[in-house]
Amino acid sequence: MSKLKAKGFATRAIHHGYDPLNNQGALIPPIYLSATFAFPTVEYGAQCFSGEEKGHFYTRISNPTLQLLEARMASLEGGEAAVAFSSGMGAITSTIWPLVRPGDEILADKTLYGCTFAFLEHGVGQFGVRVRYVDMSDLDAVAAALTPQTKIAYFESPANPSMSLVDIAAIAQLARRVGAKVVVDNTYCTPYLQRPLELGADIVVHSATKYLSGHGDITAGIAISSREIIDPIRLKGLKDMTGAVMSPQDAFLLLRGLKTLAIRMERHCDSAAELAAMLDEHPAVSKVYFPGLPSFAQHELATRQMRRYGGMIAFELTQGVQAGRRFMNALTLFARAVSLGDCESLAQHPATMTHSTYTPQERAAHGISDGLVRLSVGLEDCADLIQDIGQALERCSL
Repeated sequence: MSKLKAKGFATRAIHHGYDPLNNQGALIPPIYLSATFAFPTVEYGAQCFSGEEKGHFYTRISNPTLQLLEARMASLEGGEAAVAFSSGMGAITSTIWPLVRPGDEILADKTLYGCTFAFLEHGVGQFGVRVRYVDMSDLDAVAAALTPQTKIAYFESPANPSMSLVDIAAIAQLARRVGAKVVVDNTYCTPYLQRPLELGADIVVHSATKYLSGHGDITAGIAISSREIIDPIRLKGLKDMTGAVMSPQDAFLLLRGLKTLAIRMERHCDSAAELAAMLDEHPAVSKVYFPGLPSFAQHELATRQMRRYGGMIAFELTQGVQAGRRFMNALTLFARAVSLGDCESLAQHPATMTHSTYTPQERAAHGISDGLVRLSVGLEDCADLIQDIGQALERCSL
């Protein structure tokens, strides 16, 4: 639907790529549950396999329901093409494998989601690809670390769980000098708050399990880039190397989640800002990591790079790990659970949960303290969330 190209974000999230009148009047896109697709002629089938025709022939490679999701996500991120996966790690691994060969290097930020770190450190790193880590908030350090062998510069912004930011435009300029592709995990922000491709990145990946879905009922991943880059990710990374195929049912649920993304993100941002301000003034809290706080070290970059500041908060308690355990166990409305971006508010302890794949020494080197607590602020009434956090902070001080 080319007429929608100039429309706003929420309009495209609801309508892009689909016309009910071309689908028997069905207002909601149908789910194509078929694993395989018939060809009108053997010649047409051969052309599909050769890539001369764009028809569907097997759901591991493409499917009409997934195709709509991919077109919609490409529009929202400002890319040419996208490919969907069965999980965020499916998106990350399927994207990275086709881009590197033995002898190549990946330069990654020092703070990453635990499973991404495990894949780089214990997965691709064991197949002749050198993986190095650097604090990507330090542009001089990045410039010094990039080499002609660097094929990928990989980072999250904000990073999980420390909330540290990376200047996407600046890193893209540095990486371009050595011909490296910049891959940005945009899970925390979604394209509603930040669009890395427009800042110079080459590829954006998401755990669509999180904010894009918004309801905690599927696992999913997405990669968005130019068609030239996406085609080998689909035909090599997805089809041949990982097989991390999203089901049509999950694509349908993700399309449904996208329809409310804009209004959900506004509510997440509103409530997180209030909670962060409350935490920042509480005597039981020694440090709050939230890009919207003026005290946040990278507040200026966040204001320049992001539309708003997101729904994630990390903080340290003045009395350390034991206080953190008391705080977590005292919560009654926040669920003690991993993941993020759900309607429900979630709290977790990275050192023992999402980042337990790091050794204690690795956590220390990567800025993940044992006392760090991470909150995913949901869609409940903000007053109730503040009350729950308040009473848990009082309990942890006892």
